[in-house]
Amino acid sequence: MKDDRTERDFHARSEEEQQAFLQETWCDNCQEANLGMKNPREYLHKGVIFIEGECERCENVVLTELTEDDF
Repeated sequence: MKDDRTERDFHARSEEEQQAFLQETWCDNCQEANLGMKNPREYLHKGVIFIEGECERCENVVLTELTEDDF
């Protein structure tokens, strides 16, 4: 299967934006908000921007989909 992700530079965002995305998270595994994210990767997939990283508590994948409200 072809991976049609286009990598983006998360660290090109302002420090304020980075911190907001790293702190305001939802972990499906922990079922809890704002546990934090580490090792963020930003990419474009089918026209949608995602930020993916690891939950600070359980280290499972945390995924944030950016919407028009985030811009």
